[in-house]
Amino acid sequence: MSRPSRRRLPENYMVIWVDGNMDMANKDCQNTMDQLRGVVNQVNPCTTAEECIQQLNENPEEISFVISSGALGQHMVPDIHDMAKLNAIYIFCPKKERYQDWAQNWAKIKGVHTSIKHICKKLATAIKQCNQDHMSVDLKLTSDDDPQLRELTDFIRKE
Repeated sequence: MSRPSRRRLPENYMVIWVDGNMDMANKDCQNTMDQLRGVVNQVNPCTTAEECIQQLNENPEEISFVISSGALGQHMVPDIHDMAKLNAIYIFCPKKERYQDWAQNWAKIKGVHTSIKHICKKLATAIKQCNQDHMSVDLKLTSDDDPQLRELTDFIRKE
């Protein structure tokens, strides 16, 4: 009888948090980083749009998520929005109303958020969806398996 087995997916996700006012000595920044690392292991802090763009370009194989302040986001989003491995952009800013209309013009922007908890929930959901999209299943067949099942398995492997 066939038994499907799941491969554990490696974590090929990168979160870039970009904010010109970031100070990792600040407890709020440390708390934000801790919450993000509760969702994904690799969180790269940046203080400029250029640093963020450089990291995205240096890691073209990793599915990426960007968390940006509103001001830097307005400057940077036109340059990064069409990158193939960029999955989503989250704007993290206390001035939600200032950036709400602008953010709606960009499909990869998944909202303007005032709370890192909301971003972490959205990020966890997005990563779960990416994992499901990239999940593979191995079917182990024995010689006495149904020929139709074997044919189906061969077809799936070719896809």
